[in-house]
Amino acid sequence: MHLLRTAPRRLLAGVGTLLLGAGLTTTAAPAAGATTTTAATAGTAGTAGTAGTAGTVTVRAATVGYVRLAHLSPDTPAVDVYLAAPDRPEPQVFPAVGYGVVSQYLPLPAGRYAVAMREAGAPADEPPVLTTEVAVSTGAAYTVAGVGRHADLGLRVLHDDLSAPPPGRAKLRVVQASVRAPVLDVAAADGPRIAEGVPFATTTDYHELEPGRWRLRLGGVGGPTTEAEVDLTGGGVYSLLVLDAKRGGLTAELRQDARGGSVVPAGGVDTGAGGTARPERSERSAYPLLGLAGAVIAGTGLVLLRRRRTT
Repeated sequence: MHLLRTAPRRLLAGVGTLLLGAGLTTTAAPAAGATTTTAATAGTAGTAGTAGTAGTVTVRAATVGYVRLAHLSPDTPAVDVYLAAPDRPEPQVFPAVGYGVVSQYLPLPAGRYAVAMREAGAPADEPPVLTTEVAVSTGAAYTVAGVGRHADLGLRVLHDDLSAPPPGRAKLRVVQASVRAPVLDVAAADGPRIAEGVPFATTTDYHELEPGRWRLRLGGVGGPTTEAEVDLTGGGVYSLLVLDAKRGGLTAELRQDARGGSVVPAGGVDTGAGGTARPERSERSAYPLLGLAGAVIAGTGLVLLRRRRTT
């Protein structure tokens, strides 16, 4: 892992910039070479940092790569994540990102970006706990994750191979973020091993599998075990996150990263695992900015209503 020192940067001045810059979209991004049109509001920044105006902003997927951010350290408190480009005055800020949260993919122009993590609520001019750099290539996808125990926390850049699998197949990899199972095995209940001896804070290569419903057994020698039922669709690319459950044991979340060669920006949670997974999944998949977005929308409505009443 390559750690860099980055100059302190200020928080975003506009909440609208924060929300739209975070890429809060619900539709799948097209494959490289396609064109998409994203609605933008007046006075905010558009997707991929492009200045927005009332109307629409057109982004050509052929000019962008994709980056998402993840917190995968079980004993590390929530962090504020900063994503900055050298040629832009302000970073994008993702506040209070907790363990198990994985953001949606952000479409970004090709180039070099600095990623910094600070303790949640820390001043923006405070030296970051961790920094790293990700070189974004056109059409490529990356996950920048805080991994390991808090004592030796590090940032790791994962290269996400979102290319479509062969016809009639799906791709799955295991993201091992459970310290309770320091060495993890993943196997089909009545079939082959999918991953064996996966150390904590590592990620496997993608494995090609038959589409359909799989019942997986997860666990390691001397550690807790759990089972996960996952549905894999032909042409889909998936990451199986293995996490420490809040109430003990393991939990798993299946995220669809791509479908038919096209990025799924939300990286939606498709299923959980084990007895504690379902109540926890809603918390982790509720990406913190969604709640902030709701609060901002509600607050804006109240302000407009008050102005109307006073005019």
